[in-house]
Amino acid sequence: MKLLIINGPNMNMLGIRETEIYGTGSYEDLVGFIRKERGEGNELTFVQSNHEGDLIDEIQQAYFDGYDGVVINAGGYAHTSISIMDAIRASGIPTVEVHLAEPLLREDFRHHSYAGEAAIATIAGKGFDGYIEAIDLLYEHIALHA
Repeated sequence: MKLLIINGPNMNMLGIRETEIYGTGSYEDLVGFIRKERGEGNELTFVQSNHEGDLIDEIQQAYFDGYDGVVINAGGYAHTSISIMDAIRASGIPTVEVHLAEPLLREDFRHHSYAGEAAIATIAGKGFDGYIEAIDLLYEHIALHA
């Protein structure tokens, strides 16, 4: 399966910022964990950007590049970006949203996700394991709709 794994703003600061919320693992640790757990037999492409337009460009390009699924952690843009939601919808690619922490246990402004409105599922509060669950959900979804 050809998967695009998108991580948004501040994900490059994993292991440094708010470790009591996000843990001590770095972004490189996250990528390594996903490759170890689900890399065999899959084509995994990882993208991290702090810029909204870059994330939108990647989602749109995934359509043209024939990706089977997208896992996205849009970071703070999940709660503010209608444009990311629109890009997910426009691409038509099954997408699972991931949050390392549980947004519902945090500030009120984090309780709504525009990206989640366009995703087939949202996984939150499971740390790095949430990405594995997201990939597994994509497997199931794609198999059911093949």
